Amino acid sequence: MPVEGKSDMERIGLFSEMGYVTIGDKYVSHYMRPFNEAASKNRQMLPGGTKTLSALQTGYFEPQFVRIFDGEAYSNPVQLRRRYRLAESKKNLGKAFLPSNGDKLPCGLGSYYGTIGGSYAYFSPQLKAKERYIAPGKNFYTNPGKKGTGYGYANLTIGEQYPHEPDGYEAERINAKKAQEEHKQLVKGGPFKLNLYPQQYFDTNPYFSDKPLPPVKKPPPEKPIAPPFKPSSPAKK
Repeated sequence: MPVEGKSDMERIGLFSEMGYVTIGDKYVSHYMRPFNEAASKNRQMLPGGTKTLSALQTGYFEPQFVRIFDGEAYSNPVQLRRRYRLAESKKNLGKAFLPSNGDKLPCGLGSYYGTIGGSYAYFSPQLKAKERYIAPGKNFYTNPGKKGTGYGYANLTIGEQYPHEPDGYEAERINAKKAQEEHKQLVKGGPFKLNLYPQQYFDTNPYFSDKPLPPVKKPPPEKPIAPPFKPSSPAKK
């Protein structure tokens, strides 16, 4: 059938079809694909059989003893350190600096021998003479401003409105004693007691009883304990 209209290539506007990234390989689906295809093809790794460990070379995997570093050079770190020190000493322009005099050692505890300026009076441990301390006098005492309007408050104005009357010593106890004596004078007779108190069930004093105590029980005589058995002669070996 004739194609109506223009073809796809004519609509794109290119003279030729552009090349693709692949080189014509067929598409291989990754669905249900084995992880390692090479492991299932051709011959697999065939071990050479088990080997017993021994002092001979046959007990190892390699046919001969292989060194980790084959043909490495021997280096002496002490010798290399000395060579480096000699090379650095050649860079010095002159001799090493030496002071004209050595360090001076002190000859005792608290000695300033060997110091630059010697002792200082400011650091002397001796006590300085001080004048006798005289405590300053007390300041003037003033009463603080009193709070209140003056009406209904005592001792706020110039004159005293309410004279002060000191309380007697133990006034409360004396007043209570007087009230108790007045109460005794008003009481007629002694306290009321009922003679029908149930003595057969309850006692006035639970620790007191009119019944005589039973005789003291004598402890049973102790049985003498027999001495332990000891053989007449020691055990024979």
